Amino acid sequence: MTKKEKVNFVINTLYKLYPEIPIPLDHKDPYTLLIAVLMSAQSTDVRVNKITPLLFEQADNPFDMVKLTVEEIREIIKPVGLSPMKSKGIHGLSKILIEKYNGEVPKTYEALEELPAVGHKTAAVVLSQAFGIPAFPVDTHIHRLMYRWNLTNGKNVVQTEKDAKRLFPEELWNDLHLQIIWYGRQYSPARGWDLEKDIITKTIGRQSVLQEYYDKKKK
Repeated sequence: MTKKEKVNFVINTLYKLYPEIPIPLDHKDPYTLLIAVLMSAQSTDVRVNKITPLLFEQADNPFDMVKLTVEEIREIIKPVGLSPMKSKGIHGLSKILIEKYNGEVPKTYEALEELPAVGHKTAAVVLSQAFGIPAFPVDTHIHRLMYRWNLTNGKNVVQTEKDAKRLFPEELWNDLHLQIIWYGRQYSPARGWDLEKDIITKTIGRQSVLQEYYDKKKK
């Protein structure tokens, strides 16, 4: 297969599997999505979705959030992990949103990445899922699969994002990044991987990855 044929195979397979694409993190607007994505760092979406209702019951907008202390926020979100850093970030960014943006979430990478505890991936998720702006957030699933599919060299997530944006049509980015995440979780996980169920990797996978898989199966 040529690189273009591989890309088309990925696109067509993912759209057959996921014609409708659920968003993993529960939210109702850009602000609650921003907070949920921030909380998801080194945690699971399932865990975050259990905790965000407790937080948003008390504060689902920056004006109410700054009325809580950092300690109060930390106590609520403790189960998701990294609560000291995340609680400071939530309180700090809420204050900045009020002071600089009238309580609204900005719509640019630059403005979002200036907020406390908001990195490039978080900004990309908010831009794509809250505002429909083309972005290609790369998480561990996308990074792993792009390498398995021989569509990136796998050196780092920055390079993986550049390769994804270069290979896939811009109008599909927002769908594809979610489809790849769901596919990675269901068919191509890091642990307990069954290549027979992973039709994309089985068809277009990097030869060294496939060989390593079969070598492990023999042991």
